[in-house]
Amino acid sequence: KGEGSIFTITLPLDVVEGPEVVEDTESIEDAEGEPEELLEGYRILIAEDIDENAEIVMDLLDLEGAETERAENGAIAVDMFSSSEVGYYDAILMDLRMPVMDGLEATRRIRALEREDAARIPIVALTANAFESDMRQTEAAGRNAHMAKPAAADLMYRTLRQLIQATPA
Repeated sequence: KGEGSIFTITLPLDVVEGPEVVEDTESIEDAEGEPEELLEGYRILIAEDIDENAEIVMDLLDLEGAETERAENGAIAVDMFSSSEVGYYDAILMDLRMPVMDGLEATRRIRALEREDAARIPIVALTANAFESDMRQTEAAGRNAHMAKPAAADLMYRTLRQLIQATPA
């Protein structure tokens, strides 16, 4: 009493690396010097059960010129992807917590499909689940990147563009 105390705490923490994204925040410009839309011409499937969340993401992607389609749960996302032509979708934004089929199972099922684009389509977990254990689960399921909601629009744009452009045709 009256002498104070010294406490030493050792926490075994691992360094977690997020998705590799382009760090250049400059606008991409076309030959005339006009800003180019980052996602123009790309078609992105959004698996999101909450209407408001889906609308926000779809509006943000629309601002960048992307075409979007929405699946209200993982089972619908798997059906939409599997019934589309090969190469129809350029990327998938996948929520994790959805009714009928969650995003982890939907990702696993898409990756297991016997079609040439199933193994290579960029799948980005876009979820409120942002713990390291969540990132390990989404990685094990086959995702390419993991972004916590609410995701910064610029990060989402750059991540999608980088993943899409890195995907073999």
